[in-house]
Amino acid sequence: MSLEATVRYAGDVAIIDLAGRIVLHDGSAAVREAIAKVRETGANKILLNLANVSFIDSSGLGELASAYARMHKDGGQLKLVNLPARIVDLLRITKLDTVLLTFPSEAAALQSFDNGPVSA
Repeated sequence: MSLEATVRYAGDVAIIDLAGRIVLHDGSAAVREAIAKVRETGANKILLNLANVSFIDSSGLGELASAYARMHKDGGQLKLVNLPARIVDLLRITKLDTVLLTFPSEAAALQSFDNGPVSA
């Protein structure tokens, strides 16, 4: 199953709903392309909804970390929401949970954007 990305907006926050597998080649590239398309619109607040992501490999984790770094460098914000338990565990094991900002609900994530940048 390839990764599907759909974009919707809540105010000035672009929410990218991801569904499928974030893996080497197709999945990682799809994440990168979805974020790039949103950035082309001028959006600098992005929320990645991982509720329907069934699997992520090391390439996918690397893409999330790279996307966060690019956004942060450009003065933007990237946050994650609705992570399945397996992905939460992977972030914890790799210590990426200390870098990537995650939220259990979309409402909490959206509210965090209103409060300005949050440091991990």
